[in-house]
Amino acid sequence: MSGLSKIARRDFLIAGVSGGAGLVLGFYLKSKGNEARSRGAGTFSPNVWLQIAPDNTVGIWIAKSEMGQGVRTALAMLVAEELEADWSTIRIQQAPRENIYGDQRTQGSSSVRTLWTPLSRAGATAREMLVTAAAQAWEVDRATCQAEKGYIVHRPTGRRMNYGELSGAAAALPIPRDVPLKKSSEYHLLGKSVPRLDSPSKINGSAVFGIDVKVPGMLYATVLRCPYIGGSVKAFDARKARAVPGVHDVLKTTGGIAVLADSTWNALQGRSLLEVEWDRGPNASLSQDTVRKILEQSARSAAVMARNEGDTDQAIAAAHRIVESAFELPYLAHAAMEPLNCTAHVRWNRCEIWCSTQNPASVQRRAASVAVLPPAWVDVHTTLIGGGFGRRLENDMVVDAVQLSKATGRPVQVVWTREDDMQHDFYRPAAYSHMIAALDAEGQLTAWKHRLVSQSIDSRFGSLDGPDTTSVQGASDLPYAIPNIRVDYVAAQLPIPVGYWRSVGYSLNAFFTECFMDEVAAAAGKDPCEFRLGLLRNSPRRKAVLELVAEKSNWGKVLPAGKGRGVALHTSYRTTVAQVAEVSVAPDGAVRVERVVCAIDCGQMVNPDTIQAQMQGGIVFGLSAALWGNITLKDGRVQESNFDSYRVLRISEMPEVEVHIVASTESPTGVGEVGVPPIAPAVANALFVAAGKRVSRLPIMRT
Repeated sequence: MSGLSKIARRDFLIAGVSGGAGLVLGFYLKSKGNEARSRGAGTFSPNVWLQIAPDNTVGIWIAKSEMGQGVRTALAMLVAEELEADWSTIRIQQAPRENIYGDQRTQGSSSVRTLWTPLSRAGATAREMLVTAAAQAWEVDRATCQAEKGYIVHRPTGRRMNYGELSGAAAALPIPRDVPLKKSSEYHLLGKSVPRLDSPSKINGSAVFGIDVKVPGMLYATVLRCPYIGGSVKAFDARKARAVPGVHDVLKTTGGIAVLADSTWNALQGRSLLEVEWDRGPNASLSQDTVRKILEQSARSAAVMARNEGDTDQAIAAAHRIVESAFELPYLAHAAMEPLNCTAHVRWNRCEIWCSTQNPASVQRRAASVAVLPPAWVDVHTTLIGGGFGRRLENDMVVDAVQLSKATGRPVQVVWTREDDMQHDFYRPAAYSHMIAALDAEGQLTAWKHRLVSQSIDSRFGSLDGPDTTSVQGASDLPYAIPNIRVDYVAAQLPIPVGYWRSVGYSLNAFFTECFMDEVAAAAGKDPCEFRLGLLRNSPRRKAVLELVAEKSNWGKVLPAGKGRGVALHTSYRTTVAQVAEVSVAPDGAVRVERVVCAIDCGQMVNPDTIQAQMQGGIVFGLSAALWGNITLKDGRVQESNFDSYRVLRISEMPEVEVHIVASTESPTGVGEVGVPPIAPAVANALFVAAGKRVSRLPIMRT
């Protein structure tokens, strides 16, 4: 990529880290002086985030994964704003897996929030050094010079030099400390819709996703995995598979039985001819009914407290009216469009990995362990991702690729099929909730009691000390002003592999809390929106979001028979989103979501176009799950295998979506996951209005 050069490993070894609150700034330090490091003649690179070349291109390294959320463009905008760069000169490149970039995981809608300060400072530092370089070249007072769209301008005379012309001189200067950052009123780029930098390559087909990687001499592999949860290979016969033209070998790996060939197609043909006897393991009788019974029975077990304020039992005993409900949610697959894949090349002193991953550090550690190499000897090339949603945090696909490359001495690309992906996922946990609310004689909500039951994700990484934090998020931090509130949690013991699914626990608890809140409002004889607004008296920002969505959705306007509106409000990853769904129910019971109005407060906007796209995408993702999503078990096996049995929203079913963003100068929060949680309860609440029936179980189309 023009204007960018590879960062030498020794550059990182001498790099220093500074900054507050655990944020990495990554400014280079040298033992003699404090000059900016130059990567090539005339190249200016004052920190690990950017470099300016003599040809006037501005290279920006992106240390987060791009999986369609627009992070490459958003993070580049942070640098470019403070740098006062000409946007047309920006070039982006994926940062290597190096500690100098800090935490490179892409999760929890945290990329902009955590990198706002370091990237802004990186751009501002370079800007100030360029101003100094120009002032020295012109021999003028520095205060008479300013940065302006890729140039330093001498205001009294109008003289101008672009950044490329100043790059060599700037590289020789000491790096300033505590550079001033712009006020939001001075922004030229942030808050404006900017086309994504990676769109052209995706349109012309040159973009490289993990599945597109090609390495000279590469073998292609696919692995047959045991279909039974907790099962294993007992015996297999590979003679027919080895006879397939193009098949190179058949090897047993940690994941199962791998067929290696000269193409993925030939590997799949060989795999289909494997004769395998499976050890079904301890879960061969596991069924959907078993899961439901375990969740319901667990609700009567001892729980751990997540929140306890006031005296809920006393308030419930004194209540004028009590509302009580139970809710259930199923296991869900990630169902990313790009199936899992990994390419590995293991040599005696080096391992290279090409992978669409949300966590390159985990890839590095796992590859190093399997290859028996120091982690520093493992180079991770993070590609574009065709849908992550939390599944690409796991990196289980790395193990087979490294094992096979090590065994064959050649680069190996392992590709999962759609069926592999769906039947060997780390699923969003199934969950059960029992909820009780108390109302006084005036219809005021006086108590809220919520018991949540689900498998624990956190326990995969060590024993629990208290409630599973990801399971109670969105329930224990309920924003409504309720004088007596109790939320507790029971970790259900089930053998199904579970993991982080887009918005994680928030997607569960938004459904539970917002559906139940509608029931409570109805019991109080109050409008659902007005009822919520009354409970948000201590949360003015959330209240403003709810008022905005009510206004834009024409809340209160009467709809024809068979149609209804439903509202839901939820805060996740420090961002508040409210959605109103308009739903119709046909005489035959067919449900159609016709319109969704969304309001969001995510603090300071970076790229409004990206925010809108993420809300639209989150609504589609969450709506697919609400209407159709369901992973079921029978005889110890997952039954769904592809998009014919695990339905997602069709284009003809897409509702009209409006997104309204609250203008704010508050610190930026997240947008990648926050559009998902409110859509299911908004639709469920609309269905009650349209058809008079409460939804307590999902998916809607199978209840």
